[in-house]
Amino acid sequence: MSKTRLGLEENIEGVLCYLLEEITGILFLVLERENDFIKFHAMQSIVTFLTLRIVKVVTVHIPFIGGPITLMITLIEIALWILGICKAYQGERYKFPIFGDIAEELLKKFNI
Repeated sequence: MSKTRLGLEENIEGVLCYLLEEITGILFLVLERENDFIKFHAMQSIVTFLTLRIVKVVTVHIPFIGGPITLMITLIEIALWILGICKAYQGERYKFPIFGDIAEELLKKFNI
């Protein structure tokens, strides 16, 4: 593992991208402009957890089924959070289904 601009190991900083979900994703996307591994994990964290947060805000207001749907989304969110942390720690550029492709496209599109 190589060191990042902030002086941390790549895998540790990758883990930190997921720590507070999209908040730390945004933070590390801004702070690490050169490291592709960190930029990918930061963008994937932003795309994944911001999307799921928005969906939960909408679904919680659906009568009768909103609660169970929101609970299911929360469980998916927890699973992706753990998976992202584990894969980043292992130094792997693991793409979540759907969200990983979107994150890669956004990085290319905005040349981040």
